[in-house]
Order: sequence, then structure tokens, then C-alpha cells
Amino acid sequence: MSRPRIIALLLALATLAVYLPATRFEFTNYDDNEYLTDNRVVQDGLTWAGVKWAFTTGHAGNWHPVTWLSHMTDVTFFGMNPGAHHFVNVLFHAANAALLFVLLFRLTQKLWPCALIAALFAWHPLRVESVAWVAERKDVLSAFFALLTLLSYAKFVELSKAQSPQSKVYFGFSLLAFALGLMSKPMLVTLPFVLLLLDLWPLERIQNEKLKIKNSLPLLLEKFPFFALTVASCIITFIVQHSGQAVATLAQIPILYRLENAPVAAARYLVKIFCPANLAVVYPLNRIATTEFICALAALILISALAWRGRNLRPYFLMGWLWFLGTLVPVIGIIQVGSASMADRYTYLPGIGILMAVVFTLAATVEKNFFLKKLFSTLAVVVLAVGVSLTEKQLQHWRNSETLFRHAVAVTLNNDVAHVDLGAALNVQGRTDEALVEYRA
Repeated sequence: MSRPRIIALLLALATLAVYLPATRFEFTNYDDNEYLTDNRVVQDGLTWAGVKWAFTTGHAGNWHPVTWLSHMTDVTFFGMNPGAHHFVNVLFHAANAALLFVLLFRLTQKLWPCALIAALFAWHPLRVESVAWVAERKDVLSAFFALLTLLSYAKFVELSKAQSPQSKVYFGFSLLAFALGLMSKPMLVTLPFVLLLLDLWPLERIQNEKLKIKNSLPLLLEKFPFFALTVASCIITFIVQHSGQAVATLAQIPILYRLENAPVAAARYLVKIFCPANLAVVYPLNRIATTEFICALAALILISALAWRGRNLRPYFLMGWLWFLGTLVPVIGIIQVGSASMADRYTYLPGIGILMAVVFTLAATVEKNFFLKKLFSTLAVVVLAVGVSLTEKQLQHWRNSETLFRHAVAVTLNNDVAHVDLGAALNVQGRTDEALVEYRA
């Protein structure tokens, strides 16, 4: 077995080991009821009636039939055993770690930087929400199809250069995987943008010094089927979320607040990638200080300017930064769904861009210096160890509804959702007096 295959296998096995405690967790009272515990259609398992329902329902404010089918399949095989449902989430996440490494190595041929990026992605505490929350199957599932989309696209480009007729087959595979990803979670609508970023670097189908629309027009036309699926997904999602009243109106959350929150949320995501402290399942829409808005906006503009200025010398930094910003667009809050200012799960794919920008930049910096290379290797091991430790600690907050929302109340301010759901969890246990305290709070 080749070294890259061994590394991919080890990444998957290590990820399974890190997240194995999740198989002992319960369902929560936060969306797991909508998706499983109170959903009679899903509880019937995989049936023809269930398949029809999956493709026609807007239940839970989303149209994601593939996600519904995955939950029904779990019920068919495992019943309502929460440990098994959690384990399937963990399996998808482990597969995503391996797929990310394979994708990056195929694109760059840089073995250890690619392995480090995949490990940092897989063992980061921000991933816990997507993996340990059964209702977030749509996150790990959509990312699985997104990575298959990018892998198939990379193969398409490789075969296209050799003018192989098989290239069209891989283009079709890429389009199919993208469609399945959109039907798992519509957050993938900006993935065609990522394909264009890959054309910039590392595929180098767009030359840095010729970053003009007319030079990119053939590549834009090539992506037309992908953009067509994006438009269709956006229309369906808009209709479903509006009919389900999942989208907040401008009267509820004014446009000025949304415009203020967008750069602040992006900056907070960036901070949490490097300093994952006080992670919570719900971050309330609290008042935004003017100084925080100005600092966040200034930081985003400064990093963007630096990325653009260094586009010729470090194209991977520009590509990673634009990956981060571009994949965040659907969930940045301009179209506000729900009552949260941000969510850890939204970093699942966007965070990859930041990891690529940082790791490839550092790897290029230390490449020709033996001492710096050793220092970088040591630092990488320490960071991974810290990441695993923080992930294990964050996982424990997801044991059940009480531990989940008690932690959210402890690390956030004015969190009405967390207080209400903690009260509900206590009430189910018959602890009425304690539940009343949370409801009053």
C-alpha cells in the first residue's frame, strides 16, 4: 500500500477514535425531535411513502431529501438507537477527513502539509457540533458529496489536458455529486465558486496576472451546469424556508443589524478557528458594539488586501481566504434563518480554506530552512494534540440535552434559547422547580 493511502487510512481511523465517545450520547431536544424522535415518517424507516415524503416536504424549514433518506436508512438498520445514529455521523466525518487529504494531495502533491490540513480539519473542536449532533447529519453528508465533487472535478481537469473522452464522465460524476450535496444541505450553493478557485490555484487554469472576466469566460461557461443547480437550489430553499416561516423578517431583524453582524460573525469565526474557546450550540443575537464592528470590518479588509497583493507569490493564501469567505456567504446572516448570530457548524467547509491558507504559507516559508522545518513539525504535533484534547472536552458537553444547554448558558450572555431548552430538559426529568428557574431566566 502506498504512503498516501496509508495516511488516508490512518486519518480515518484516528478520527473514528477521537469521536467514538459520541456513540454513547443521547438524542437532544434541539432539532433531533424534528428529525427523529418526534418524526413518525422517519421512524417508519425507508419506505416508498417515506421516499415520496422526503422529496416533497419542507419539514424543519429545509428541502434536503438525501438527508431525510439517510436518517430513514439508519432507522431501518438500527431502529432508534441513538448510539448507532451518532456512529454514522462519525463515519461520515472520518471519511471526509480521508477524502480531504486525498483531494489536497492529488491537487498539490505535497504529502505532509496536506495530511496536516486534513488532521487539523478533522480534530478541531469546531467540528464537534456537526459530528455529535444527529440532526446535523446534513453537515457531514453534504461535505462528503462536496469533497467528491471537487475530487471528480480535479480528475476531469487532469483528463481534459490529455484530451481523454473519459473526462466527460468525471465531469458528470462531479455534477451528480454536487446535486446530491445540495439535496443534503443547500449551504453548498457557492461550491461552483470553489471550482473556479481551484482553477486559479493549484490547477492554474487561470493565470494570476490575467485575472480578468474575459480570460475566465470559458471556465465560467464550463461551470454553467453547476450554477444552474445552484440557482434551482436557491429558489427551492427560498420557497421552502419562507413557507415554513424559517426566515426572519426585516421587522424582526432589521437590515442594518444584519449588515453589522455579517463582518462581525466572519471575524468571530476566524478567531474561533485559531482560539476555539466558549463554544456553544446557540449564539444569541446580542447587541453589536460599534468598535467591534469597525475592528471586524477593518481586519477582513486588511487580510483581503494582503491576500490580493501576494496573489502571485502566494496564490494558495488568496485561494484559501476566498474559499473561507465565499463558502460562508449563504450563512453569514444577510438572509437570517433562525435566531442565532452564528453557529460552529457553519465552519465545517469554510474552515478548510483558512487551514489551507495558513499551512501552505507556513510550509513554503520553512521549506528551505532545516531548523524552521523541525520547529514547524514540532509545533504541528503540539497543535494537533491540543486540538484532540479540546475536541474530547467539547464532545462531553453533547452527552445529553441538559449538559449541552447548561454549557451554552455558562459561556454565553442573554441566551434565551439555551435557557428554554435547558428548562425543557429538566422538566422531562421531573425537576420542575429547576426548570421554572430557567424559564424565568
